[in-house]
Amino acid sequence: MDYHEKCLFLHIEMTNELVLDTSERYKLIEGDCLSVMKMMDDESVNCIITSPPYWGMRRYDNDNDVHEVGNEGSFDEYVNKLTRIFSEAKRILVKDGSLWLNLGDKYNNKELMGMPWRVAISLMDSGGWIMRNDVIWNQLKGTQSCKDRLRDSYEHFFHFVKSKKYYYDADSVRIKPVIKPKVTKEATISSTGVSGKKYRRQIEESNTLTKEEKEAAFKALDATLMDIRLGKLNDFRMTIRGVQRAWHSESTDISGRARELQEKGFYIMRIGANGHLPTDIWDIVPEDTWRKDSHCAVFPEELLRIPILATCPENGVVLDPFSGTGSTVAAALKLNRRGIGIELSKSYNENAKKRIESIGLLLI
Repeated sequence: MDYHEKCLFLHIEMTNELVLDTSERYKLIEGDCLSVMKMMDDESVNCIITSPPYWGMRRYDNDNDVHEVGNEGSFDEYVNKLTRIFSEAKRILVKDGSLWLNLGDKYNNKELMGMPWRVAISLMDSGGWIMRNDVIWNQLKGTQSCKDRLRDSYEHFFHFVKSKKYYYDADSVRIKPVIKPKVTKEATISSTGVSGKKYRRQIEESNTLTKEEKEAAFKALDATLMDIRLGKLNDFRMTIRGVQRAWHSESTDISGRARELQEKGFYIMRIGANGHLPTDIWDIVPEDTWRKDSHCAVFPEELLRIPILATCPENGVVLDPFSGTGSTVAAALKLNRRGIGIELSKSYNENAKKRIESIGLLLI
C-alpha cells in the first residue's frame, strides 16, 4: 500500500469496513475517494452516481487540498485525475453496472471549455467506458450576470456502462399513458387520436405497393388496431412506402427500417400500453434545502430517481464517490436500495448523516 492509500485523514482501518454486510443499509466514509476505492473489492457495487467538483469553480471547506478535485493547475490535470478515479470506479462496479456522471461546463478567458465532453471522451478513449446517454439536465434557472452571451441553464448527466449487456429496468421508469385508447363503432382511436382511417386510405390509394403488399399492410393495420382495442397498445405510427419516409435514414445499409420499407412496403411503430421511456432532457430545479450547510452544489433527489430505478436492482448498492451532503445515498435508501457515500469533507459528511437520520434511518 503506497502513501496515497495510507493518507492520515482516512477514517477507516480495515478493508471490510468499506463493504456493506446484509444488515447494513448504508455507509458514509470520510476520505479521498481514490484511496478508498482502491481498498474496495472488485465488482462490489451495482451503480455509481456522482457529481465531482467542477474545475476551477470553487474551493471546498477541507484542509486536504492535495486530494481535492477541481483545483488542478490546468484542465488537462483535472481530466487526467478524473480519468484515474473512474478507472478505479470501473473496477469495483459489477459487470452489468452503470456509471452516471454529472458535470457542468466552465468559461475560462471568455472561452467555453467544453469540460464535460473533455472528461467524457477521455473516459471512453482511455477508460474503456461505453456511453449510453447524454442527458441534458435543464435546471430551469440560468445565470444572470452575463451580458454578452446567452444564459446557461443546463448541465450534462452522462450514462456510462462497462459492457454492452447491462442491467436496465425500463418498465420502472416508463411514463404511463394518461389518455386511454377510445373504441367507437367506426374505429379504434389511439391516445393521440390516430384511428387508422388515414393509413387505410393511403394504402388503398398507393401506386407503389403491390396487391400482395396492400393485403399485408391492411392485415397488419387491423391487427394493430385490435391490440389497441384489447389494451395491449396505447398508440402506433405507420410508415408506407411512397407516402412517409423512414425516420432516421433512407439508406438500407444503415437503417433497418429503410430495409423493411423497401422489402415489405410498410412498417408499424408500436407504442406499448405500459407507457414510453423518458426523453434525454430532464426539467428539474436544483435543490435548495441542503444548501444551508454551505455546500454549493447539491444534487436534487429527483435527478437521481431514474438512474437508481433503471440501473440498480432493488437492494443493490449505489455508490457516490463525491457524496457531499448525501443526496445519492438518501435517494437510494428511499428507493429501497443501499448506499455508500465517500466524502473528503468532514463537515459535509456530518451533514449527510443528519440528512439520512432525518428520513428515519439510523446509521448502523
